[in-house]
Amino acid sequence: MQKIADFIMSKKFITVILVLTVFALFLNYQSQGRNDNDDPKAKHAKILRNVRILLEQGHFNPKKIDDKFSEELLKSFVKELDDEKTIFLKPDIESFKKFQYKMDNEIQGEALESFYEISNVYLKRMNEVSSIPEQVLAKSMDFSIDEKVQLDAEKSNYSKNEAERYDLWRKRLKYAVLGKFVDLQEEREKNKDKKDFVFKADSTLEREAREQIKKQMGRYFSTKKNRENEESNFSIYINSITGLMDPHTNYFPPIDLRSFNESMSGRFFGIGAQLKEDDGKIKISSLVSGGPAWKSGELKENDEIIKVGQGNEEPVDVTGYAVSDAVKLIRGSEKGTEVRLTVKRADGSIKVIALTRDDIKLEDTFAKSAIINGTNKIGYIYLPEFYADFERPNGARCAADVAKEVEKLKAENVDGILLDLRSNGGGSLYDVVQMAGLFIKEGPICQVKGRDEKANILKDRDRNLQYDGPLAVMVDGTSASASEIFAAAIQDYKRGLIIGASSTYGKGTVQRNISLNPDNDLGIGSSKSNDDMGSVKLTLQKFYRINGGATQLRGVVPDIVLPDRYDYLKFREKDNPSALKWDEIPQADYEKWGKGADISQIATVINDEVSKNITFNNIKENVNWLEKYSDKEYSLNITKYKQEQNKLKEVLKSLDNLNKLSAPMNMINLKADSTAIYAAEDKIEKNKQWLKIRNSDVYIEESIKALDKLIALENTAKNSN
Repeated sequence: MQKIADFIMSKKFITVILVLTVFALFLNYQSQGRNDNDDPKAKHAKILRNVRILLEQGHFNPKKIDDKFSEELLKSFVKELDDEKTIFLKPDIESFKKFQYKMDNEIQGEALESFYEISNVYLKRMNEVSSIPEQVLAKSMDFSIDEKVQLDAEKSNYSKNEAERYDLWRKRLKYAVLGKFVDLQEEREKNKDKKDFVFKADSTLEREAREQIKKQMGRYFSTKKNRENEESNFSIYINSITGLMDPHTNYFPPIDLRSFNESMSGRFFGIGAQLKEDDGKIKISSLVSGGPAWKSGELKENDEIIKVGQGNEEPVDVTGYAVSDAVKLIRGSEKGTEVRLTVKRADGSIKVIALTRDDIKLEDTFAKSAIINGTNKIGYIYLPEFYADFERPNGARCAADVAKEVEKLKAENVDGILLDLRSNGGGSLYDVVQMAGLFIKEGPICQVKGRDEKANILKDRDRNLQYDGPLAVMVDGTSASASEIFAAAIQDYKRGLIIGASSTYGKGTVQRNISLNPDNDLGIGSSKSNDDMGSVKLTLQKFYRINGGATQLRGVVPDIVLPDRYDYLKFREKDNPSALKWDEIPQADYEKWGKGADISQIATVINDEVSKNITFNNIKENVNWLEKYSDKEYSLNITKYKQEQNKLKEVLKSLDNLNKLSAPMNMINLKADSTAIYAAEDKIEKNKQWLKIRNSDVYIEESIKALDKLIALENTAKNSN
């Protein structure tokens, strides 16, 4: 683990910034005394001060914590608590203005008052609005009235009083009921000619629609009340502070940090059961082959989980819990511990099942490959994330796994390789460098620069080249961080074609988790569990391409741009006002790929073809319509609502059809994978669905066409030499 950290961060940066920061935390921690943790307010003050130290001394580009910061923090915290503007009243917002220029002083050490007052008002208001749905939904609704509802909080104001807030909720609930009512009408029309069909009048359907929405809202507020309290709101408050520095500096309470680490490793400990919410109940959706639940043979799909107990402790009733909260209870804190589930079977019987937690592999997150037969034989590699299990010497590593997939594809004599990094949010920087090295002989892959330091060039030093054939990389707007580094390196070397949406996500920053318990980082020993203050994922450095430009904010613009159905959504880094800016540094010394065809020549030809492609032009047209549709008020008149919905369904159906090929490609599994795939029934079905989705993917087909052109040009170049 230390080798990885040294690789990512220069020694100078660790020495000057990180060690001083942790030492400052340690002094702060020691001076306050451990007994402060018995008092929640004292613990909150300690966390707040330690977070400030981390931000001021360790962040790549910290904002000054002054009156301007305080003003932004007030807005951010209120928005995080009530982003829909449906809970607070305007007088509440006005009353909070007394903290407008005080919150920075509290962060600097004054008594913390703003958080407690705002949190208390929020919890009070939330409790008030929780009774509104039952009042509104008790009365029948008239859908002939011509009125509208505004669902965009950015275009709304806070309610002036309780009556105005009630009317806001009335309209929102009416919109939900209207949608359900129309669905029931359509279901009635669809089934009216069936034998034994019982016709229901509109008045009955309207009542049933209200009852269904009432149940949903009951579950919604039950979950909010279970989850939201002063402690959870304090985490939101701290994240409002860290989020103003940049979107990726985050505070993790202890249990959330564990979830983050598990997502990086592709492995966790638990019982190996996936849960789902079904009509307000938490049920088993599937079991992971080889996991404790699967081995026991006692848990079945659709079993309802009623209670969760830790060993012999009193079980917790999870009725009304969110699935994510129930998952945390079931996973517990340690491998080898016992969890007792009280489950209700489909026949109504109730049983307590004891299971011992164990390691669970999330195989769906691992690299996987296939063959696509067409004009050429193409090797397809799917990599959903740059995973790395740092805790185990033999843990899963994406670079090593991709290397294995490449070897298997070479054994099948493929003519080219297509690497799919769509929806890949990043992960291990070390593995990006290793993986890029599979496709180039040696050289720099990216540059990393910390605050007030010279850029550190991360290089592939292995002269062995695993694959030198035609290569294309697929990306989209959700390809981020490590995905962008890989795509940028391939693009800068002109090693292969980058194909995808208008740009990748634009996350070009490096984070490291730093414990707020200084003992942990100073090597003194682990703090007691009740002393645990969590950690901060702190932005310490920025990524730069080997050509000198940052991947931050702008992302990577593909060589070949394909219109994407999600391009209209404002979710990229550039859409976040607190994002760090784009800049550039001197480029690294590198030699472009000397083999193969001219990438720019192919890109020009294919981009021209895409601009004339009927399918992609229709996707673009539908996406433009969706952008306009999402930026409007919605009618509560049933006639207008149906017109709007019919058009929306038409556009969405058109997009679904445009994204799917009329005739599927011929994607098949590798011979080397057959034994593992057919080892378990659930794997067979998952694999079948995996192939089906990709066989009909218009973006994969277009990428294959581009790769075919690259193969043809490279073959021509070889034959002419």
